[in-house]
Amino acid sequence: MSQSGLFKKFGIELEYMLVREDTLDVAPIADRILQQKAGVVTNEVERGIMAWSNELALHVIEIKNSGPVSGLPMLVEKFQKEVKEISRLANEQGAILLPTAMHPWMDPHTETHLWPHGNKDIYNTYNLIFNCQGHGWSNVQSTHLNLGFATDEEFGRLHAAIRVLVPILPAIAASSPAVDGTLTGWLDSRLEYYRNNQKRIPFITSQVIPEPVFSEADYEQAIYTPLRRDIASHDPNGILEAEWLNSRGAIARFDRNAIEIRVLDIQECPLADVSLSVLISAVLKGLTEERWSGLEEQKAATTGPLAEIFVKTIKDGEETVIDDHRYLALFGRGRNATMTSKELWRELDSDCAQELAGAGHAIQESVEAILAQGPLSRRIIRALGENPERARLREVYRELGKCLVQGRLFEA
Repeated sequence: MSQSGLFKKFGIELEYMLVREDTLDVAPIADRILQQKAGVVTNEVERGIMAWSNELALHVIEIKNSGPVSGLPMLVEKFQKEVKEISRLANEQGAILLPTAMHPWMDPHTETHLWPHGNKDIYNTYNLIFNCQGHGWSNVQSTHLNLGFATDEEFGRLHAAIRVLVPILPAIAASSPAVDGTLTGWLDSRLEYYRNNQKRIPFITSQVIPEPVFSEADYEQAIYTPLRRDIASHDPNGILEAEWLNSRGAIARFDRNAIEIRVLDIQECPLADVSLSVLISAVLKGLTEERWSGLEEQKAATTGPLAEIFVKTIKDGEETVIDDHRYLALFGRGRNATMTSKELWRELDSDCAQELAGAGHAIQESVEAILAQGPLSRRIIRALGENPERARLREVYRELGKCLVQGRLFEA
């Protein structure tokens, strides 16, 4: 079946923490890093096909490819080069870059500094409505995977596939097991905060799993119009646009013909992030090609049951037991009464072996290591042990910082 615009254009955004080299406490210096490179205070620094930019919190900096690329594997080297350059600038100010999706002991109520320049009006408006001094706002770092489409029909096909896959993505991407100096019991603490973060206006996040809408017109009617309605009384000056507000786990970006997946925790190095993105893209390609189930079956997947699997997965990760027969059937596993997320991912990886082999040995090897050893959260928990003291947390997270600069996977 023809998919002229699917899986031809990709984008990745990686968010990292800046922390003090000596204590690993957060260092709110992203504006200084950008100014060092640009020579002036700026929100973004362009570097060829790559770019650096600010985020809501002043201790977070984002690296991205500034325009779509035709293949994901090439981005490993590109991102690693940017990581090393930002690290060099940070070192000059006594700081380093730190991976993972949440700082393990940051106090957001006393250590949060919001971005004070440029588009600060947007951030200030968010702060007035939601109070951004909490973990779910100022202590969250993620990977955004952007997948392009060319037509409305392709959008519907891709959105249907993404809705189906989102519930089990934390099983491979969770990297936030520790908050406030302790293990939380959730493998993906970031997503637990994320899904409860905007309860004041529940429709902004909804159930994180996007609604079953499969055209731009239906998306406008079912998501953007209600968003504008719900925010109106809280934002009388109209500063916040619906496209920015939409906080579902995957959001449509019709301005650039892409769907942005937002439920992926940032990993320990670009190799890990790109490797998972390659695996995810391969599985989504299989879904859009109706390899395991038909398009109409995928479209019929209701949001409630998908959200139930998602919540279980952000807690238990790869050990989540999936006993929804209809869900497993979407991946051609309807004969199974139950499967763990780990078992399902291993079988999907096997089904997509050809696509992964084409991505190169390093990516294939990284995917295999993650599936064998568990998501980064599981490996961090093993390294920390039960009830870790601050010194042990600092030791393990310092090693994660070394993994980032050296471009290697973390092993417990």
